[in-house]
Amino acid sequence: MAREHVCPWWMIHTFDNPVRRLFHDPEKMLGPYLRQGGRAADIGCGIGFFTLGLARLAGDSGRVYAMDLQEKMLAGVERRAQRAGLAERIETRRVGADNLGAKDLTGSLDLVLAFWMLHEVPDQEAFLRQAKDLLKPGGLFYLAEPRMHVKAKEFEESLRLAGGLGMRLSERPEVRLSRGAVLAA
Repeated sequence: MAREHVCPWWMIHTFDNPVRRLFHDPEKMLGPYLRQGGRAADIGCGIGFFTLGLARLAGDSGRVYAMDLQEKMLAGVERRAQRAGLAERIETRRVGADNLGAKDLTGSLDLVLAFWMLHEVPDQEAFLRQAKDLLKPGGLFYLAEPRMHVKAKEFEESLRLAGGLGMRLSERPEVRLSRGAVLAA
């Protein structure tokens, strides 16, 4: 199910650009799940398309952890956060392919976002376990996968894995060009 592929940094602008807001408006999509003062992680954040939206939603007293495998992606987040005046709300973290390296955040997050990235993870079950561990009780895991890469059956298998780890399906938001689900810890 997982593919041995990670989106290269030089390709990110093909889908992380201002036109994308017509399809995916971060504040509209994630607003129901993160409030002022909230804490969130954007795993597989790229150059921060959703990270910046999460930081706006979290407000001055909130915190967003932008996590990615690639340093160039994280450098892009930092540049964009500075330009947007949101750098104080965002912490970038480089993660490993099989380890989020975020034990210090265990049980502390209101929301974990995995947008268009789970299909790139070699061990989905291990990833989902680590993502769940970051959530506080009642915290939410927002999963979206691209329809062009992930078949319905594959998406349902990911949800089954998450369910086996104790996450329960809360809702299935309509996410353009995607298969989406919100799961509660």
